[in-house]
Amino acid sequence: MKISKNIIGLLGEKADFYLEHVCEKITKDELQTPSKANIDKVFVQSNRNPQVLRSLSQLYNHGNLGGTGYLSILPVDQGIEHSAAFSFYKNPDYFDPENIIKLAIEAGCNGVASTFGVLGLNARKYAHKIPFIVKINHNELLTYPNKYDQTLFGKVKSAWNMGAVAVGATIYFGSEESNRQLKEIAEAFEEAHSLGMATILWCYTRNENFKTEKKDYHAAADVTGQANHIGVTIQADIIKQKLPTNNFGFKEIGFGKYDDEMYKTLTTEHPIDLCRLQVANCYMGKIGLINSGGGSKGESDLTEAVTTALINKRAGGSGLIMGRKAFQKPFIRGIELLHSVQQVYLEDSITIA
Repeated sequence: MKISKNIIGLLGEKADFYLEHVCEKITKDELQTPSKANIDKVFVQSNRNPQVLRSLSQLYNHGNLGGTGYLSILPVDQGIEHSAAFSFYKNPDYFDPENIIKLAIEAGCNGVASTFGVLGLNARKYAHKIPFIVKINHNELLTYPNKYDQTLFGKVKSAWNMGAVAVGATIYFGSEESNRQLKEIAEAFEEAHSLGMATILWCYTRNENFKTEKKDYHAAADVTGQANHIGVTIQADIIKQKLPTNNFGFKEIGFGKYDDEMYKTLTTEHPIDLCRLQVANCYMGKIGLINSGGGSKGESDLTEAVTTALINKRAGGSGLIMGRKAFQKPFIRGIELLHSVQQVYLEDSITIA
């Protein structure tokens, strides 16, 4: 098929490495893999009320990936997280929050995730046209020196009032404030569910000791996998996580619980196997894992985006939440990049490894 040829062309010499791999540690038969019946299979028998099921249905059935069980979400909260000038200088149009929503709509995304300010300013015009996901906490950069903390920027009820189908939040697992964040967001998610909204958790790790002299283990499969497992414990309906870049974080940093046999039993060094461990920590795929797209690096963005989507899909993940690679480009090029990512999930010949 033409789409497969395009993907093979982008992958180049690594095409077989990604497309032919079979996961033999945690096999696909052990997973709940994404499908149009996701909500019926996972959530109908859960404690989520009917309004939450409706909200999840709105999210999973919107846009170009609607009805597939996969998600393509545009997240733009970098104006707070990374500073607005730094985030938008490559494309100043996105200082205007309406353009963020327009990009998500034109690209056929399942939903748009942003701040109270961005979505609230445009709620009456767009809340019925694309699912809103309100990010309720942020790490702002004007505290000096910078610290790893997430602060609530508004109330869950305010997100509900503007017509949002979901709230999103970040916990910095490993940070000094992580216990407080965990308590705050568990309570916020409980309130969101009571109001009928779905919940998405950014399960990020932050601690200077997660870096050794040799490697940075913030995105290690074992460490991020445990963050995911805590995230599903507080009943996140969807988990957002960075794609794993290595493993053995607990062992090399020297904390937590680990055993050499657990690494041998659960995964290999292959990127799809590392991501499979993240999926397994999301209750064997019953809670969808969406990986983040990372920062924009210019010409390599398309190849990196498609590769990330391919790894996520073949690992049993549920999609991508990609922002900077899209909005830091001209509008049309941003749409084209998001469409290329979506095509990976629409391509039937790309299967679960």
